[in-house]
Amino acid sequence: MAWRRFSRDKAALLGLVLCSLIILAALLAPWIAPHDPNFQFPDGISLEGAPQPPGTAFLLGTDLLGRDLLSRLLWGARASLLVGIVANGIAVVIGVFLGALGGMGRGLIGTLIMRFTDVMMAFPVLLLAIALTAVLRPSLWIVTLVIALLNWVAVARVIYAQVISLREREFVEAAQAVGASGSRILYRHIVPHLLPTALVWGSLGIGTTVLLEATLSFLGVGVQPPTPSWGGIINESQSYLTTAPWLVLFPGAAILVTSLGFNLLGEGLRDALDPNGAN
Repeated sequence: MAWRRFSRDKAALLGLVLCSLIILAALLAPWIAPHDPNFQFPDGISLEGAPQPPGTAFLLGTDLLGRDLLSRLLWGARASLLVGIVANGIAVVIGVFLGALGGMGRGLIGTLIMRFTDVMMAFPVLLLAIALTAVLRPSLWIVTLVIALLNWVAVARVIYAQVISLREREFVEAAQAVGASGSRILYRHIVPHLLPTALVWGSLGIGTTVLLEATLSFLGVGVQPPTPSWGGIINESQSYLTTAPWLVLFPGAAILVTSLGFNLLGEGLRDALDPNGAN
């Protein structure tokens, strides 16, 4: 039933196609990238020292150091998607665990968890991410960890509200009546109902995480050179915006298409997995 709903949603199918193409491009980058992303070609810059425009030798042109832009974009997709998928996956797991624990905990534990969530929501995510990555010496895995530790808050709030509603349902009361423990009720009867929500948040959050990683890399506290990343490419090329606009246009388009694809996919999954939706 869920697949029938999803397959009828053209926007969701478009999101699935875009996400599949981006993931395949990232996975196959070592084989489909035409050049080494860090190799500086002697003919990659003009006699005046300017980047080469898109052409037959370099399909998307070169950057300010004479490196092939297409190769750097393909390898940059690996870094951006790695951060987006891993960081968002960790954030969803943390959010589901703390949200479910807070929703089932009727006493001090639940109160402490949700007050801690409120405190975390009070901090601007971008500013806190910049501060943490700067202190911890930015790298690919540090950025992934920082984003994961900051993005669980919204998931925890949604899961908490859902658990509060589920624990008053008849099947939970029936399990309590036959003597089921709280942990068994949580993992056997409540968590399965949370999986669609976690799946939707997992797909929707990837686009946001990719944007956050690109922002951190653009500001110089994300993925560090020589590892290519889309935000880092834009940061290196911002002074060439008027003379070599392709250096900003192509990585910006990659970020846009990735965020759009995962957002469309997440919206489609949300509608397909909605139990109140039309058959």
